[in-house]
Amino acid sequence: MCHPIIMEYVKGKALSRRDLFRGSAAAGAAIVAATTLSPRPVLAQAASRAVDLTHTLTHDFPTYFGEQQFFDEDVFTYAKNSFNLKMLRVNEHTGTHIDAPLHFTDGGASIDEVPVETLVCPLVVVDIKEKADADPDAQVTPDDLKAWIAKHGPIPSGACVAQNAGWQQRLGTPGFRNADDQGKMHFPAFHVEAVKMLLEEAEVAGVGVDTLSIDYGISTDFITHYTWLPANRWAVENMANLDMLPPTGATLIVGAPKHQGGTGGPCRLIALV
Repeated sequence: MCHPIIMEYVKGKALSRRDLFRGSAAAGAAIVAATTLSPRPVLAQAASRAVDLTHTLTHDFPTYFGEQQFFDEDVFTYAKNSFNLKMLRVNEHTGTHIDAPLHFTDGGASIDEVPVETLVCPLVVVDIKEKADADPDAQVTPDDLKAWIAKHGPIPSGACVAQNAGWQQRLGTPGFRNADDQGKMHFPAFHVEAVKMLLEEAEVAGVGVDTLSIDYGISTDFITHYTWLPANRWAVENMANLDMLPPTGATLIVGAPKHQGGTGGPCRLIALV
């Protein structure tokens, strides 16, 4: 609850742009300077509807390690205290969430250092449902990106490129983690050569998946994470409702958390179409 004077003050404040992934170390600053994205329009087009791309975070939401990572506790209740308040405990990488560069780097940008202008961006949806139905170990490859470009045109500057593997339909079943008898998971994600292509040939701000990780389930080296995040890019995982979006034309808003030194965190993803 905000006092009216405070609300008027906030309304009067102008938003300022931040330096891209400002870092405390000189080496980090050099990396940031080398990966600055060009200015771009905030909206891909005039929006007529909003689509929630966020799963509801629950105690039993599937996690990469298979253990509960979200906990809440009633601290105050309306019946006893005339208001409700919960205490939350959550692993940063739970539910629909964002990975900051710091997640897989030594000294990369933390979540509070990710510039807000990169978190409002055109959204590209690459549909690999047919591949994923045939093979849960399928990956988004350079050929998939080239096919998308051939059909829809260049990937917009500053975009988030998202994989739609149709994985949402598996939520609530063991098939979401899709672990075999040896405990190895099988789900689609980005091939390292695909993210290399996005780094080399397109000014892309982030990538997203509708699965647990931007590395496919059976990965043991996390090469996609180690290639993408150190380039001062972000990633979002466990996206929802991608079937409700066109391949191009939507604008993604990433409601990222902002806790000091964070490696990521649960976020609210909204697409304007």
